[in-house]
Amino acid sequence: MKAKTKGLLAAHVSVVLFGATGLFGKFIILPSPIIVIGRVFFASFLLCAILIVMKRSIKLRLWRDYKRMIVLGVLWAINLVSFFQSVQVSTVAIGVLSFATFPIFTTFLEPLFNKEKITYANVLIAITTMIGIVLVIPEFDFGNSVVKGLLWGLMSGFSLALLSIFSRRYVPRYSSLVVTFYQNMVATIVLIPFLFLLKFELTTGNISLLLLLGTIFSAIPHLLLINSLNSTKAQLVSIILSLESVYGIIFAIVFLNELPTARVILGGIIIIGMSTYATLRFRKQKGADLEAVTQL
Repeated sequence: MKAKTKGLLAAHVSVVLFGATGLFGKFIILPSPIIVIGRVFFASFLLCAILIVMKRSIKLRLWRDYKRMIVLGVLWAINLVSFFQSVQVSTVAIGVLSFATFPIFTTFLEPLFNKEKITYANVLIAITTMIGIVLVIPEFDFGNSVVKGLLWGLMSGFSLALLSIFSRRYVPRYSSLVVTFYQNMVATIVLIPFLFLLKFELTTGNISLLLLLGTIFSAIPHLLLINSLNSTKAQLVSIILSLESVYGIIFAIVFLNELPTARVILGGIIIIGMSTYATLRFRKQKGADLEAVTQL
């Protein structure tokens, strides 16, 4: 098998695995912070083991970088908790589609950090995305489960946008593998208080699912994504990544019988289309590293 073919296969497999993560929000009967603790704990453990086997140093060069990693870890925890909360209070489709808006947030936040003017193209992207979001919402009632899920999902997208911007600006000297290890480790520590604040029952089945979520559906696809970039153009991988929401919705239909309405499908097409365009446009303008943009 040619290197390019292997790279494309690795990218698709990673996106398929990432797309299935929303199912765990339904399969695991635990509060979202507890689900995330399991995910980040097992992910950080596996990533640490891989770094040791690869003889990669996890020591940071500067003391201030540890503080920056803490910020990234906190944002990572917020991103994951809000995503799984979105899936739990609504549907997988709502969770993955609202989360998919993070490239839109990035296109608006990046100019603010760089003290640049927001372009007309960005405004047009935002307006079009809002149309997609309006189509997804059945009624403007904050008591509605879809609206709640959408708001949690938008928080997830917003925090991921901040995380990707901070990681590019403040820790560009470190590999994506090292940054991801620290994000998961810090997120684990930050979320530990929830183990004592929330009531839950940790069964053998839940632990097994959390182990799968943290390793097979988190750490492993991230490694596959990194590997795919060695032989596949980042722009092509960006397009493949946009399929994550599509896979998530398909998995929800097959395994949960969650059939999205025509409005959700139409709104989803608009949101995914604008998010993909925003990602490709951002890469063209900034030449940003794909791993830093996505931080999956």
